[in-house]
Amino acid sequence: MLEIIIPAMQMELFDEKTNRFIRISTKDTTLRLEHSLVSLAKWESKWGKPFLSKKEKTFEETIDYIKCMTLTQNVNDDVYSALTMKNVEDINAYIESPMTATTFPKEQSKRNGEQITAELIYYWMIAMNIPMECQKWHLNRLLTLIKVCSVKNQPPKKMSQREIMNRNTALNQARRQKLNSKG
Repeated sequence: MLEIIIPAMQMELFDEKTNRFIRISTKDTTLRLEHSLVSLAKWESKWGKPFLSKKEKTFEETIDYIKCMTLTQNVNDDVYSALTMKNVEDINAYIESPMTATTFPKEQSKRNGEQITAELIYYWMIAMNIPMECQKWHLNRLLTLIKVCSVKNQPPKKMSQREIMNRNTALNQARRQKLNSKG
């Protein structure tokens, strides 16, 4: 979970719909944010498109995702207008953080062009018997767990003919040395 403090502010904005100036005044606010599958599902249900795509998000979509991440109750919408650049940088760093010590060897991505959506992640959780409480984990940590489960559930990789021959040669050499034999 990330806690950020949004400083108090007073400003005037022009509302083009009503052709009037609006005065916004907020006090110091602490927001508790969680980048989770729950947040992702809320955002995707509103916008009707995958959040985890490579397409750039609009300012409005970005602010709305921050709203979806918010755990703090009864936050005035004006508070989101007072986000500083530092707040946004902190939020982006938190979203991109792996939140785990698990690493995987560098391999070429074998993505089949499938869009990753909240429903697909929920499917993976169900298929791998991952408890639903994990939907509240940091999203990157959950995706890492899913990848670990996928790797561990794969059948062992078959050895090539060369690998079998090298292994047998090494075993035969070890036996010869142990038994002081030439063959």
